[in-house]
Amino acid sequence: MEIDRLLQTVEEAVKGGVTVVQLREKSIDGKDFYEKARQLKSLLDSYEIPLIINDRVDIALAIGASGVHCGQKDMPLEAIRLIVPKEMIVGISVDTKEEAEYALKNGADYVGTGSVFPTFTKEDATPLSREELGKITEVNLPVIAIGGIQLHNLSEITSYNLAGYAVVSAICSAENPKDAASQLLKTIKN
Repeated sequence: MEIDRLLQTVEEAVKGGVTVVQLREKSIDGKDFYEKARQLKSLLDSYEIPLIINDRVDIALAIGASGVHCGQKDMPLEAIRLIVPKEMIVGISVDTKEEAEYALKNGADYVGTGSVFPTFTKEDATPLSREELGKITEVNLPVIAIGGIQLHNLSEITSYNLAGYAVVSAICSAENPKDAASQLLKTIKN
């Protein structure tokens, strides 16, 4: 997504109730990622909304992001904790209770789990069973559900002990991102 459109979409989503934003860019070079992250952080700072950078610890550090989120095949969690400031939020993706327990033991502030539904933003994602989702929420860490979350299926997972919901296409592809975020938030609160 081009930067002007991204900034407009994110600002509308924040006005609709989004409380944290993660920047995930898998196919742009480091310089462009840095510039996009820098501009997005500037916008989000004006709303006092945290920015989490996906995978790129270097960019998170360079722009002073609130946090970084990594996957199981990225830099190891314990290595990330060695190089980031103590107050920086560190999250990691997990697919099992064992991975969540490892995350807890090694300093993660939260875990992201999923895909909870089929998704187009991560084509290699296999939907997580509801049984495993329930097991992951037993670990003493905030759990963020990731993957394929839409207004029509959100209520299927709101009964789990989740700290949050990572939503991309339901907001970014919406005609009105503010209204989309607001409707999702209403569903979560009900």
